Amino acid sequence: MDEQNPDPIARLERPASLLAEPARFGSDAIAEALRAIGVPYLALNPGASYRGLHDSIVNHLGNENPQMLLCLHEEHAVALAHGWAKVTGTPLAVAVHSNVGLMHATMAIFNAWCDRVPVVILGATGPVDAAKRRPWIDWIHTAADQGALIRNYTKWDDQPASPAAARESLLRANWLARTAPCGPVYVNLDAGLQEAALAEPLPALDVARYMPAVRAAPAAVDVATALGWLLAAKQPLILMGRVSRDPNDWAARVRLAETLGARVATDIKVGSAFPTEHELHLGVPGSFADKDVAAAIREADVILSLDWVDLGGTLHAACGGAPPGRVIQVSLDHILHNGWSMDHHALPPADLLIQAQSDLTVSELLRALDDHPPARDYLTTPRALTYSPPTGMIHIDDVSRAIQTAAGEQPISLLHVSLSWNAATWPVRGPLDYLGGDGGGGIGAGPGTSVGAALALRGTGRLPIAVCGDGDFMMGNGAIWTAVHYQIPLLIVVANNQSFYNDEVHQERMARMRNRPVENKWIGQRVADPGIDLAALAGAQGAVGFGPVEKGEELLPVLHQAIAALREGHVVVVDVRIATGYTPAMNAALVGR
Repeated sequence: MDEQNPDPIARLERPASLLAEPARFGSDAIAEALRAIGVPYLALNPGASYRGLHDSIVNHLGNENPQMLLCLHEEHAVALAHGWAKVTGTPLAVAVHSNVGLMHATMAIFNAWCDRVPVVILGATGPVDAAKRRPWIDWIHTAADQGALIRNYTKWDDQPASPAAARESLLRANWLARTAPCGPVYVNLDAGLQEAALAEPLPALDVARYMPAVRAAPAAVDVATALGWLLAAKQPLILMGRVSRDPNDWAARVRLAETLGARVATDIKVGSAFPTEHELHLGVPGSFADKDVAAAIREADVILSLDWVDLGGTLHAACGGAPPGRVIQVSLDHILHNGWSMDHHALPPADLLIQAQSDLTVSELLRALDDHPPARDYLTTPRALTYSPPTGMIHIDDVSRAIQTAAGEQPISLLHVSLSWNAATWPVRGPLDYLGGDGGGGIGAGPGTSVGAALALRGTGRLPIAVCGDGDFMMGNGAIWTAVHYQIPLLIVVANNQSFYNDEVHQERMARMRNRPVENKWIGQRVADPGIDLAALAGAQGAVGFGPVEKGEELLPVLHQAIAALREGHVVVVDVRIATGYTPAMNAALVGR
């Protein structure tokens, strides 16, 4: 890196012959507003509907702050911003082309919505003034209410009618996206508005005055009530759900659990919340509660939920309809619930609802404890890592152990995992060790969110590694090109069982329920004959590809090579052929056995 451009991305795609001039067009004012709200990058797939804004980013702003990141699909662009937000808690901007680009992006927007992450999405429409539309193309790319496509899974949308209104709309969108509970927002820009000359200069804005910090702290009376219940509890339990990546918040959560002597459960659907090797941590993080967590829920006299995803479903599955102990629910999530999406899940019992952010509530509980000493000293016992090359088929646990062995002492951020992942083999020791799932269960998100997370992790000294299923990788692998082009180091290990195996499990369940042949469950599911050369797909986009790795003795040597290439700054893909199968908790939930 050179001193003038410490970020290697900033040296790419430099515009020539720039003119130093004030804003002249509507899109110039919009570009300046984007810079003012502080988004460093604009992920996009190009489109004529926002050609005015594209020109302004390049030729008015010089393609910096924000700098454009070219993506090969709108879904990848939104997924990239989603991954960035999972690490930083802040939004990137995304631009999608007209109604057709927005339709491409919808799955990724839904994922970001369900994951409660901030994303600022800019769309565009062919001229609202019909007299200015070109024949055919501008008409089919214009919709009367474009925001309606995604209104049920965005926090807010707008279609401003003037440059001044567009600037205000961006300020509001950025503010709302960042305010808990976070989520994606959408601003649709009229092509005519972008391309028209400014009638007069817009006055300067003090952006900070239009971005008031919103800290949703708990009420003192609620803190006192919750603390009274928790201190009196004999079997307190903390369910740690949506929380921040901040290391200070991490330390506070550990301190609260130790002070209360409360057992803790965590969830694989969201990012790291608590050290899994800590004496107070229960069971194995999973998409569904395992037997140890379920037993602790039944035994608990007070349950503190820190924005646990699907609290109602988890309590019902554990207690079988019997009432649990007292429940303290800390969440703002109900603010986003609507009648279209069922991502609000089952209605949970809540004896005390604290309408506040999880980590602010933890801080206030600790403050009220007034340096109350922990119940006793607790142990954190690092699990010894042992790796032996598999002699038969490679299993997902072999992949996990081999990645850790090859990485050595260098910290890893696990950016994404396959459905087959077993969290029992992967210790979580800090807030960036694991970033959680894709939110909406939309297959194909893994590569794009991993690229965005890897972008955010540059310079941290952490190895950005994702484990994607083969179906997930095939749907989203075009995101690799963006990582290669913008020199974003990343390792994707493809856990390739050559099947859409989740549906094999469901077809097995159908066959058993109907007394039909289980051996036919693979039909319409297997991705074979021919097998797909995933390493070649990676190599075709400029990444370093390895595989397919089919023999156990090859796994660790290949991962040593892959991580060496990652450390050198490359984008790397390793295709590992693995056995099918899920963890017992996942199998029990899907198959009912």
